[in-house]
Amino acid sequence: MPLSNADIEEEQRHFSNVVATFRKYSSYHLAANNRRRKDLFTLAKADQGLLSQLGYKEKLDQVDKAILANEQFLNKIVVDPEIFGEDDIPEEAVDGDEAVEPESSSTASGSHSHSHSHSHSSHSHSHSQSHSHSPRKKYKPTEFDMDKLRSTLKQFVRDWSVEGQEERETSYGPMKNALLEHFSDIPKEERRNFRILVPGAGLGRLAYDIASLGFACQGNEFSHYMLLASFLILNKTKQPNMHTIYPYVHSFSNIPDQTSMLRAITIPDVEPTLPSGSDFSLVAGDFEEIYGGESDPNEPQAGLWDAVMTCFFIDTAKNIVNYLRIIHKILAPGGVWINLGPLLWHWENNNTNDPSVELDLVEVKRLARMIGFEIENERTIDATYTTNSQAMLGYTYRTAFWIAKKKV
Repeated sequence: MPLSNADIEEEQRHFSNVVATFRKYSSYHLAANNRRRKDLFTLAKADQGLLSQLGYKEKLDQVDKAILANEQFLNKIVVDPEIFGEDDIPEEAVDGDEAVEPESSSTASGSHSHSHSHSHSSHSHSHSQSHSHSPRKKYKPTEFDMDKLRSTLKQFVRDWSVEGQEERETSYGPMKNALLEHFSDIPKEERRNFRILVPGAGLGRLAYDIASLGFACQGNEFSHYMLLASFLILNKTKQPNMHTIYPYVHSFSNIPDQTSMLRAITIPDVEPTLPSGSDFSLVAGDFEEIYGGESDPNEPQAGLWDAVMTCFFIDTAKNIVNYLRIIHKILAPGGVWINLGPLLWHWENNNTNDPSVELDLVEVKRLARMIGFEIENERTIDATYTTNSQAMLGYTYRTAFWIAKKKV
C-alpha cells in the first residue's frame, strides 16, 4: 500500500530531526560536560583543591577535545544527507552552532537498548524519496535522540573495530558457521546463486561478512542513524583505520581510569570493499512493510530467500507472530532461518500506544514450530552488545541460538 502524504511528511520530518541530532551533537555534549565544571565551583575551596590535585579539570578538558573529535567524524556522516532523497533538509538540521542544553532523562520509549538500500555491486543505498515544504520549528534534540546517536558510536566499535572483534565473533561467528554448514555441499564459486537476508542489519557488518563469503546478501535496516552511518563506512571509506572516534566519553560512571574512558577507537578494521561481482545490498525500510506485504508487485518476496539471519532482531517485533510468518513465507522450500539473540522486547511498556506481544522463549519456539519451522541445534550463547570492555559494568545476554528449517 503506497504511503499517504501524511506518512511521507512524517518520514521526512523524522529524517531531518535525525540529521539535526547529528549536527547538534557537540553543543549538547559540551554543555553536559560544562555542567561538571559548574558543579565543581559550587564546592568548598578545600574540596576544589583536592580535586584539582587529582587532575579533574584537566580530565574535563580532555573530554571536550574528544567530543570535538567525535563532532568532526559525525559531520562526515551527514555532510550530504540528500543521498537518501532528502534534498530539502531544513535550516534547523543544518545549523549546529546554537547551544542545546541536555535533558535529565529520556523522553520516549519503545526502542531497543541494544540498538540494534546499499547495492554492492555499487554499495548504494535504496531509500524512498519524500519532500515537504511546510515551515517547521527549530528542532531541539532530546536526550532520547542523543542516546540513539551515542549508541551508534558504540555500534561502530562492535561492527567495525579491532576492539569489537571478540564481541562480533561471539555473535556472528556461530551464525556464519551454521550458514556455511548448511551450504557445505555447495562449491564456493556457486554461493553467489544463494540469497541471504539479514534483517536489522545495523551498520552492516554481518551482512558484509556474509557477502565476503561469496553469498548474495541483502541487509535491511530501519534506523536512519544506522543507515546514515553505514553509508559512510560502506560507500565512502576506502582504507582501514580511516576514522577515529571516542565512544566512551559521555558518561563518567563505572569507569576504572581515565584511559578507559578517553581511549580512541579507529575504524574500520578492514578495507570495506568486496570483490568485483559481489552481490551485496542494504535496503532501508520497515521489515514488515518491505518483506511482509506486496507493496512492490515487481519484487515479490515469497520464496525468494535461501536463508534469513536474525541477530538481536526478533525482539524488535510488535507482533512476533507476523515476524515469524514473514520469515517463513519469504524462505524458499527447505530454506534455513538462523537466529541468535535475547528477548528484550522493544515495545514492552511503550508510551506511544503501540501494540506489543511479548512471549517467553519456550512460547517463541513453539510458535515457530506451529508456523512451519523445524528447529535444530538449539543452544544458549552468552553474548554482549556494544559493551565497554574496560568498564566496571557490563551486561551479558544469555542469547538463544538455533537453526530452523522451513518444512517442505
